[in-house]
Amino acid sequence: MPQIPIAALTIGLLIASNVFMTFAWYGHLKFKTTSLPTVVLVSWGIAFFEYCLMVPANRYGHAVFNAAELKTIQEVITLSVFAVFSYFYLKEPLTWNQLVGYGLIALGAFFIFHKWT
Repeated sequence: MPQIPIAALTIGLLIASNVFMTFAWYGHLKFKTTSLPTVVLVSWGIAFFEYCLMVPANRYGHAVFNAAELKTIQEVITLSVFAVFSYFYLKEPLTWNQLVGYGLIALGAFFIFHKWT
């Protein structure tokens, strides 16, 4: 059985964990009549699965990425997952200024990962 490269495993786990966390943090916005204590408890339940994926992602990923790189990967994935979630689940359009902001964050990621000599 082929082994998954650590970088690919890390990114896959981070994507999956961010899907859970995005639903935990923002999924309740479609259920405005549900009581706040209920959505908090449901969100905690969803976030448990996020942690079950995020912690191993960071543990495995630290073998090939430093902490700043792991955090940068996580932030870029978070924004990517959120943009898709916001557009398709919340039915909110992506605006030009949001796309510019995401682009600037991607530029920041370039500076984190570029090997300066």
